[in-house]
Amino acid sequence: MTELFSPLELRDTTIPNRVMVSPMCQYSCEDRDGLATDWHRVHLGSRAVGGAGLVMSEATAVEPRGRISPEDLGIWSDEHAAALEPITEFVRAQGSVPAIQLAHAGRKAATSRPWEGHDPLQPDEGGWAVAAPTGDPWPYEEGDAPPTERLNQDGIEGVIDAFRAAAERALDAGFEVAEVHAAHGYLLHEFLSPVTNSREDDYGGDFEGRTRLVREVTAAVREVWPDEKPVFIRISATDWLPDRESWTVDDSVRLADRLAEVGADLIDVSGGGIHPESRPDYAGPNYQLRYAERIREETASDIAVGAVGGITTPQQAEAVVANDRADLAIVGREHLRDPYFALTAAKELGATEQIEGPPQYRRAWGF
Repeated sequence: MTELFSPLELRDTTIPNRVMVSPMCQYSCEDRDGLATDWHRVHLGSRAVGGAGLVMSEATAVEPRGRISPEDLGIWSDEHAAALEPITEFVRAQGSVPAIQLAHAGRKAATSRPWEGHDPLQPDEGGWAVAAPTGDPWPYEEGDAPPTERLNQDGIEGVIDAFRAAAERALDAGFEVAEVHAAHGYLLHEFLSPVTNSREDDYGGDFEGRTRLVREVTAAVREVWPDEKPVFIRISATDWLPDRESWTVDDSVRLADRLAEVGADLIDVSGGGIHPESRPDYAGPNYQLRYAERIREETASDIAVGAVGGITTPQQAEAVVANDRADLAIVGREHLRDPYFALTAAKELGATEQIEGPPQYRRAWGF
């Protein structure tokens, strides 16, 4: 019996094992309309077939200007929710929990896709004016940033409303977990970090002001999300900028307790992304696990924690959970290499009695 294949209970939702598919952008909406396609259905569905306990969608924009690229997934209309519904139905039919990451890219929006250069796009090139805590644009090494607008009070309230409405649509689409994206230099992280937030109003300044927006967004999502279903928050535990005033792991420990107060159930712990100079001091196996472990150990609340980053083997994933370093092993790139990572792990760890696996594949896996 392995801990990796033990269930995780959050509220009244049971995640059948501790393997989570990390949200990974696919940049694959065909008509730049934010609507899910067959690519998304196969991408997410195959990981559910592969045995992951929780399958998380990519960053899904709560409004059009919140997309990273014009090809990003969105959920700003009922049509978007309807396009996602077949995906959640399929994921659930495989015994996995369907989850969605609700996102706003902030000043890192309006870029071309990574394989097309990831360059900033002006409005006449298919881009748009982007939103940010201040009017300071993302410091691109090449190319001019798109117009960057400082969010005023009405704009901030519009962002909160957009997250709330997106959560309602996600529920209608059949998702069982909603995750608020507050990491990787996108809008909510931009408000958290003193690197990007120099505001002097109620949404800037000290820790209380800089964390206000993410707390209000989380509360808005929790307000419309059923009591029996969990809400996750992805954060960058550190900005990886030790030589300047920045967001730190100490801040993240403090924030985790504040998020628990407004109804968050799990902190999905990542790192970096706030500035081009942001770099980890170590980038090997489990390179972000130490942050997740600190948050899990030092928070006063009993909020759960997920660890992501450099988890590539079944043995690593098992150790993350078995050694009480995190409650979920969140696997990203390895799921791109092996959509059946959880089945592989069950086979290697001798846990085939703890996971059924799809009956169509059992003759190959020995379940």
